[in-house]
Amino acid sequence: MNSPSRPRLDSGGKTRIQREKRAEIFEAALDVFAEAGLRGATLDRIASQAGLSKPNVVYYFDSKEAIYRDLLEALLDIWIDPLRQISADGDPVSEILAYVHRKLAMSREMPRESRLFATEMIQNAPRISDVLSGDLKALVDEKAAVIEGWAAEGRIAPVDARHLMFSIWATTQHYADFDVQVRGVLGPDREARRFDEADEFLTAMYTRLLTV
Repeated sequence: MNSPSRPRLDSGGKTRIQREKRAEIFEAALDVFAEAGLRGATLDRIASQAGLSKPNVVYYFDSKEAIYRDLLEALLDIWIDPLRQISADGDPVSEILAYVHRKLAMSREMPRESRLFATEMIQNAPRISDVLSGDLKALVDEKAAVIEGWAAEGRIAPVDARHLMFSIWATTQHYADFDVQVRGVLGPDREARRFDEADEFLTAMYTRLLTV
């Protein structure tokens, strides 16, 4: 599987030290938010996780909400990017399978980010609902038209493109959001191979679904 790009969590106009400190805070906040959510997180806990003093954290962010918001904004861009890469000029089955592989790779390499996103969804997405019904919906509509065009041309089996995307999100992100359940059910003998096995299974499943 191709490795996903990491989100860019710094911004222009900052010194190297400022960028490094912000990156340290974001890294610690990911751990805290992934475990406790926004409600359970505190600046004290984030500072402790980062090995910094609370005043040092407050120098860069005035609240945990500010850290959370910046993390979500960075995550949303990287989360949406694999969908942008579906090309209307490519082979339909290969393009969709490549999307599945990219999403599974994100769950494998970015589990904390996936859980942070899932937590926001569970809470009815109060901070990003405008993006979900705006930019994300527009992108889904665009790619759904491509997929349904392929189906109309007989290049893939008939499929509801939006529910296909929901299915891909569910089957790939599950391995990050419910990792403890996956490992518990598979047992220690298969734990290390869980993502490779998932990749093989999902490839076979979606190939069967999409092949005419």
